[in-house]
Amino acid sequence: MLLYVIGVVLSVLAVIDILKKPISAAGKLITALVVLLTSWVGLAVYYFYAKDHLTEWFK
Repeated sequence: MLLYVIGVVLSVLAVIDILKKPISAAGKLITALVVLLTSWVGLAVYYFYAKDHLTEWFK
């Protein structure tokens, strides 16, 4: 149960962070869906790699 709650909180924080990025609406939607649908793997990839590269990918 605790892991589930942590996952939900981190997912919500990641989506909020994605929505604040200066990228296109389609880029925000795609990234948010990938993070939400891939669970822990998506969160790990987002926080450790994609977070710094989103603005380059979705100009």
